[in-house]
Amino acid sequence: MKRQLWAMVLLFIGLAGGAAHAAQGDWLGRARIININPDASSSALNLDVDTRTTLELDFTRFLTNKLALELILATQKHEVTAGGAPVGTVKHLPPTLMLQYHFTPDSGFRPYVGAGINYTRFYDINLGGGALTVDSSSWGGALQAGFDIPLNRTFFLNLDVKKIWIDIDVKVAATGATAANLKINPVIFGVGVGMKF
Repeated sequence: MKRQLWAMVLLFIGLAGGAAHAAQGDWLGRARIININPDASSSALNLDVDTRTTLELDFTRFLTNKLALELILATQKHEVTAGGAPVGTVKHLPPTLMLQYHFTPDSGFRPYVGAGINYTRFYDINLGGGALTVDSSSWGGALQAGFDIPLNRTFFLNLDVKKIWIDIDVKVAATGATAANLKINPVIFGVGVGMKF
């Protein structure tokens, strides 16, 4: 059974290898379902952030046959707890720009790695019944690895994992005093489909 499965996978990759490859000047678009897994820690209050699943969109522009820029867009609301007790919710919009290296852009299996910068904007903050707030934004690094498998000359499957560093201060709304520093630092797993333009 395992041999048959591997044979089918190799056949699929071989057939996909005939698909058009990405090259300098090409645009790719992807839609992924992502699972956001915060690796949260805080300097006080024992804060934590829940895991969520949402939709992510990204757009990639090939600068050369192997180097590309990818802009990643998603938004999500997270539950925040302190010592396991609910504190409230916060929404964030974390656009991330990656510089990617694609190892084999003209094959049936197309792995890539990326590194870049993340800007996270926080909004709809509802913490402690309005007694707490957070910084409006955060800057941090981001790393990425994944691969594409072409289905035909236009569409492909995508698997992707990212690590993003997000660091904010939780503040007392009335005074602006910092109550805790919160590192969210999520690992994000994604699976989706893409299209070459």
